[in-house]
Amino acid sequence: MNEKMSKEKVEREDGYLYFVGKDGYAWRTPMKNNPRGKKAKVGSEKVSRVDGYLYFVDKNGYIARTKMNRRGRISRKRRR
Repeated sequence: MNEKMSKEKVEREDGYLYFVGKDGYAWRTPMKNNPRGKKAKVGSEKVSRVDGYLYFVDKNGYIARTKMNRRGRISRKRRR
């Protein structure tokens, strides 16, 4: 289940990938089929991040988070 983290809505455009940066703001970067686009910060609301969660811009344009699924991951120690 997604948990909505922001009140600000980001207007999405075709040809861009939207994500939440390490600084906590929403960013957009051009996809490969959009060569003229530039990376830009699109949100003015900062979100404080917590370990163990994946942060993203959902289909409605709000910043959301979901718990990361780490159950099936093999640690480096067990691989060797």
